[in-house]
Amino acid sequence: MTEPVLLTIAASLASRAVAGLYELVRAKFADDPVATAALTAAEGAPEDSPQVKALGEVLERTVEADPEFGAALRGHTTVTQTGRVNNQISGSLGSKVVQVVQAGDIKGDITFK
Repeated sequence: MTEPVLLTIAASLASRAVAGLYELVRAKFADDPVATAALTAAEGAPEDSPQVKALGEVLERTVEADPEFGAALRGHTTVTQTGRVNNQISGSLGSKVVQVVQAGDIKGDITFK
C-alpha cells in the first residue's frame, strides 16, 4: 500500500497546487516516460482517483530508488491544494508521518497532544 503522505503529494501534483513541488517531480520524471505519463494522467484528477493512486505508486518506487529525491519531496511539509484544503504534516518525515490533518473550513488553531 502506498504511503499516505505520497498519496497526498500525488493529489497536490494532480491539482498543480504547489508549483515548486510539481516542478521538482516533473524534472525528476523527465527521462522516464512511464512516470511522466502517470504525472500527466493524474493532472486534474480527483484525489481518490485511480490516476492519483497510480501516481502515488510511481512516487513510491521513485523514492525507494532515489532517497535524495525522497528527502527533497518530503521537504515540502505543507501541501496546499487550490480551494479549501490545506494539508499540514507534523512529526518526522523521515519514515512515518506522525500526525496528519486534512480538512476544509477550519477556523482557529488545531493542537496535537
